[in-house]
Order: sequence, then structure tokens, then C-alpha cells
Amino acid sequence: MTETQWLWIGFNGFILAMLALDLGVFHRKSHVVGFKEAMTWSVVWISLAIIFNFGVWHFAGPTKALEFFTGYVIEKSLSVDNVFVFALLFTYFSVPAMYQHKVLFWGILGALVMRAIMILLGAALIAKFAWIIYVFGGFLILTGIKMIVKKEEAIHPERNPLVRLFKKFMPVTKDYRGDKFFVRENGVLMATPLFVVLILVEFTDLIFAVDSIPAIFAVTTDTFIVYTSNVFAILGLRSLYFALAGVMDKFHHLKTGLGVVLSFVGVKMLLAHSPYKIDTLVSLAVIVLILAVSVATSLIWPKAAKVTPLAKEL
Repeated sequence: MTETQWLWIGFNGFILAMLALDLGVFHRKSHVVGFKEAMTWSVVWISLAIIFNFGVWHFAGPTKALEFFTGYVIEKSLSVDNVFVFALLFTYFSVPAMYQHKVLFWGILGALVMRAIMILLGAALIAKFAWIIYVFGGFLILTGIKMIVKKEEAIHPERNPLVRLFKKFMPVTKDYRGDKFFVRENGVLMATPLFVVLILVEFTDLIFAVDSIPAIFAVTTDTFIVYTSNVFAILGLRSLYFALAGVMDKFHHLKTGLGVVLSFVGVKMLLAHSPYKIDTLVSLAVIVLILAVSVATSLIWPKAAKVTPLAKEL
């Protein structure tokens, strides 16, 4: 086996070991993940990403290390949008707080598999059809503009075609059965609403991956760097959700900032083979600045609280 193959096997083996430790030891029993625990795990995953980044610097050089870090920042920032949708899904389905970690664990495990497939497919397309990078760039610009101008809309999970198709083939219980995804009643195998939520979490990540994966190809076409930066960003998504769950409404300008980031990355992709190519370090600085401004403006100009008719009368 080549050194590259061992590198892939070693990395994935480490990630699987960390996931097994996470679910089998620290979260063996369903419980409510508090802010302190969420922040601790956030620090753990970010620290592991930084340590890995130093490893890339040592073995592959500063250019690859900068590509990894920039890709990680892009994927991490775009994953915040997932967090908002997770919160809406859990609220809509009234998922008990103590079961939310399990849904996100298996959801993110599935997301890692889907993203690996999409990254390999994207890399193959770029290698075979060099012009596809301009298609990705244009797509990111349009997606970014759509994210900026589109108003928030209520989600309707029951209209999701995947959920509707699933219910045609398998019955679903009317209520939760602890943290189980499936139960057998009167000899009939039935899914629980918790599994329906898991399907929607997977579907949501698939939709977001369509935006985020082309974005990182604007930084590098090195498949290993694209994959590892994606993995570290996704693995920290659960702890990020529990850490931000109670304060997400405070960052109402962040969605606009993410739209600007996507559009900027799309422009970078379009200029990749021109004299005006944007340097990776410049890209990193611009992305960090955009995110910082969106967070700062959200805090300086907080979102006006919705006033109910009753409150107006009072």
C-alpha cells in the first residue's frame, strides 16, 4: 500500500475511534447536553483540527496548511446555517432535549459518508472537465445572492418528498419511544418520529453540502485537504448546535454574512485561472472579516422582538 493510502486509512481510523469514544463512553446514556459540556466538546474538536493543521504544516508545508485552515474556516462558518435548521426541526417535532444528541450523532455520521462521496465525485469532475470549476463558481455566486435576499421561511417537514416516500413504505408510531429509531409492535416493525427527524437531518446536510463542497474547491483541489477540513468542521457541528441553541436569534445578520462569503468564494473560483487570481491568505482574511462584521452588527443592532397583538394592547 502507498503512503497516501495509509494516510487515508489512518485518518479515518482515528475519526471512527473518536466517534466510538463519543457515543460509547461519554454519551452512552441519553441526557440533556448542557452549555458547559457543549463548549468542552467544541474546544476538543477545534483543538484536534488545530493539531492536525500543525501536522499538515510539518509534513506538507505552509501552503497546504493554509489551504486546510481556510477550508476549515469556510466549512465551519457555513455549518452554522445547519444549526439554525436543526433547531427548527427539533422544535417542530418537539424532540426531547435528551434525545437530540443521538439524532445529531447518527445524522453527522451519515453526513460524513455522503460528503466523502460528493468530494471524490467533485474532484473527479474537476480533473476530467476543468471547465466545471466555472460552473461551481457561478452556482456559488447565485446561491450566495439567494441567501442574502431571501427572507426566512417556515419549514414544513411533512411536505418533504423523502419523508412522504418513507411513510408509504414503513409505518411510523404516533409518539416517541425513548431514544429508539425503530420498534416492533404486534409483530410489525415501525419507525418512530425520531427516525423521521434523522432522515430530515441527513436531507438537510445533503442540501447544504451542495453549497459548501464546491466552496472549498475554490481553495484547493487536493482531495485529502478538502475531505479532512470537511470532516473536522462537521464533527464539531453537534457541540456547536448545543452551544448556540439558546443564542442563535442574536446573530440575525450571520445568514447575510454567509451569503456574502459564498458569493466571494464563487468569484475566487471564477478568477482561479486569470491574472486576478485571489491568494488563499487574502481569501482567509476577507472571509474572517465578513463573518466578524456580520456577528458584530448583529450584536450592535439586535433584532427587534416580535410584538404579539396581546402585548400591543397591554
